[in-house]
Amino acid sequence: MEEIKAFNHYLEYIGGELYIEGVPVRELAVKYGTPLYIYSANYIRERVDLYKNAFPEALICYAVKANFNPEIIKIAGEKGCGADIVSGGELFFSLRAGIDPKRIVYSGVGKTSEEISYALDTGILMFNVESRMELDVINGIAKSKGKKAPVSLRVNPDVDPKTHPYIATGMKESKFGIDIKRALDEYKYASSLSNIEVIGIHCHIGSQITEISPFSEAVERVIDLYHNLLNEGIEIRYVDIGGGLGIRYKPEDTEPSPLDLYEAIKPYISDIKAKLIIEPGRSVVGNAGIFVTEVQFIKKKEGKNFIIVDGGMNDLIRPSIYGAYHHIVPVTPKGNKKIKADIVGPICETGDFLAKDREIEEPERGDLLAVLSAGAYGYVMSSYYNLRKRPAEILVDGESYRCIRKRQDYDDMYELHCK
Repeated sequence: MEEIKAFNHYLEYIGGELYIEGVPVRELAVKYGTPLYIYSANYIRERVDLYKNAFPEALICYAVKANFNPEIIKIAGEKGCGADIVSGGELFFSLRAGIDPKRIVYSGVGKTSEEISYALDTGILMFNVESRMELDVINGIAKSKGKKAPVSLRVNPDVDPKTHPYIATGMKESKFGIDIKRALDEYKYASSLSNIEVIGIHCHIGSQITEISPFSEAVERVIDLYHNLLNEGIEIRYVDIGGGLGIRYKPEDTEPSPLDLYEAIKPYISDIKAKLIIEPGRSVVGNAGIFVTEVQFIKKKEGKNFIIVDGGMNDLIRPSIYGAYHHIVPVTPKGNKKIKADIVGPICETGDFLAKDREIEEPERGDLLAVLSAGAYGYVMSSYYNLRKRPAEILVDGESYRCIRKRQDYDDMYELHCK
């Protein structure tokens, strides 16, 4: 069971019980119920420090989409991070968590007029713009307010990030960004707009990228564009290389470090005067979190075993939509024989599973399982499907802990609906 330390060194078995930092997981499950998300505060701090040490001069903007709990954003902010946001809601949460708006970059292909107006009024660092039409809309809204909107253009370098196609964002067939071959013309157009101030270049090629070479290729192309823009008299003060650094989901996986990323792109960024921006999300919070679920039933059919738990695709949807692997371990190992089984949830969908054909110690009704690497794209992608209660979220900090999002009861859920 020592394999769990490969994911997060704050996870360990003590006296036959799984602990996170100094707290037994079972204690939290009993107190707050299941399913349940639990996060390690110190792991998050350490991950931010890795980025700060590798890129001491850069602005590290935590990617809020990975985990938008305000207390998580606050930890990143207290360590010096800004925020990378993709919605008005993420802007609101980031501000409430204490992030300086001048350290916030606003990405995303579908910003609404309301969201653009809100961000302009707030005074964010810059918009990462995805299209000419978006430039026109931002220019018009800024003009109506008597403001100049600071922007970078998100360029699409057409680099294969070698990740799941649903989270590959830097290839020419992707909906994201402006073709890098057209970028110079788009920058000239942006510079001609009366209420646009061009200040940066943005690039983001995808998520869960475990090879460094795609980053090198993308940054090389972006820096070539940077020099071309300078030659055209277009001043660039920020080069935003996005995020996407992958994490370990299987014990045998290797994961690149922020220092690996720095060493790979150092040749391209060493002579630029612009400030570098990096947008890590998953690599900061992914392995900070676990998802705890209770076994309800063991069902044995001809040639197939099912472990039915109280957490499902409504709580953690990555296995269902990406076929993603999450390592699953017992909270209190009993030494039972191992079986091969599908670990499935209570949702009325065949696609509701946390693991397929997984070899695991045979559990009993009431046992707890911990799903690892659940700190990113877990709760943030959850839903009320089948009117299941969304999980509570707990933050562990040393030997103390607190609830940072309560589990809603049925009355809470009902009150969300218009009357």
